[in-house]
Amino acid sequence: MPFMLPARQPNAAGADAWYATPAGLALLASEAAVVGDALRQRPGQAALWLAPPAVDLLDVEGGALALRLRCRGSGFDGALRCGLPLPLASEACAVVVVQHVLDAKPADAALPLLEECARVLVPGGWLWLFALNPLSPYRWQWRGQGLAAREPIGWRRRLRAAGLAPDVVTLGLGPVWAVAAAAGEQEGAGLRAGYLLRAEKRVRALTPLRRRRALRWQAEPSA
Repeated sequence: MPFMLPARQPNAAGADAWYATPAGLALLASEAAVVGDALRQRPGQAALWLAPPAVDLLDVEGGALALRLRCRGSGFDGALRCGLPLPLASEACAVVVVQHVLDAKPADAALPLLEECARVLVPGGWLWLFALNPLSPYRWQWRGQGLAAREPIGWRRRLRAAGLAPDVVTLGLGPVWAVAAAAGEQEGAGLRAGYLLRAEKRVRALTPLRRRRALRWQAEPSA
């Protein structure tokens, strides 16, 4: 049974505004159950969810358990307003969901964000990356909107460069032709509008990384 899509749209700007259109909302609604699974993956531990502003229109089970930040231009807002580096302690989150945040950014902007996600993940934590599929016929829905669809092999290379270990399996999500939410996922991106890549932060990084300063919460100075 197809998801019901909300009629109203948020006031989003730039390429991220496409996700507030019926076509974009159909894709986000198709991913809602999988995002909920991600946010509930490690009960009792913190989760971070980075997403387009349009996710505010969807009811995602488990969404209240995560710190949700909406992409706004070069930064984020929501529970807090920030840019990079993220104002979170190192190894503070067991799960990080990056849902189409990098689709509206140039390729050279991806690695700094992925490195930040790797920093805030605990060893053994997981990053769930949702991206657009360049091989899907659905790409005509976002054509000319300033969004970039990239193949999984490129994302795996960037995830490894950030010190994460990507899964070998890609899951295809979303519609193929029709502007309507599609439940379920398939092994391999296929012709689905989007796909999911998961990557684990292992105790030792796959590739040597430059040492980054760990961020810790500091107590307020006494009056």
